[in-house]
This record gives sequence, C-alpha cells and structure tokens, in this order.
Amino acid sequence: MKKIEAVIKPFKLDEVKHKLTAIGISGMTISEVKGFGRQKGHTELYRGAEYTVDFLPKVKLEVLVPDEMLQRAIEAILESAHTGKIGDGKIFVTTVEEVIRIRTNERGEEAIR
Repeated sequence: MKKIEAVIKPFKLDEVKHKLTAIGISGMTISEVKGFGRQKGHTELYRGAEYTVDFLPKVKLEVLVPDEMLQRAIEAILESAHTGKIGDGKIFVTTVEEVIRIRTNERGEEAIR
C-alpha cells in the first residue's frame, strides 16, 4: 500500500476529490495547511503598514491506495490540480506498512475499502 500526500491550491480541492472518487478511491483526509515554496509569499498593506505574508493557504490531501492503483491516483491528482502557475503544489508518495481499522480490526487493504 502507498500513502499519497498532495499539497494543492484550495480552490482545486473539489476537482481533485471528484477525480479521485471517479477512479474508485472512497476515503481521504483533508487538512487546511499553510506553507510556501517558490512562491515565497507576498507583501500586503494593512492600516497603512506593509507586511509580508510568508505562508500561503493550501490544502493537504491524504489518500491510501493499493500499489496497483498508485499511478492512476497520481495521474488523477496531476490532471485535476494543475493550473500551470507557480504554487500548484507537490505530491509525496510513501510506503505504508500496516493499516488497521479500529472498529472492526480489519487489516491491510481490507481496512481501506
């Protein structure tokens, strides 16, 4: 099993979610996060004072998928989160050794279905 973490622009979340559910992914975790990379933030004016906004709002999506679904899930995220502009985000893939559904004690791929 693999865990996909994707940090994307907030307005792309619905599109990504729909694309992932269309390929058969039924569960995901969403977090509102802040960060910066090449965008490096920007300056704003508030009550006459200029200040720098270093951390920009993003959404982090976490999904567990069986190994055979990994490439389809990555492609779905790439297609739906892409704007072509700086700050589109990143996708991180890691190996998951074990998953246990607490309610039923199901383990492995059974726990993510």
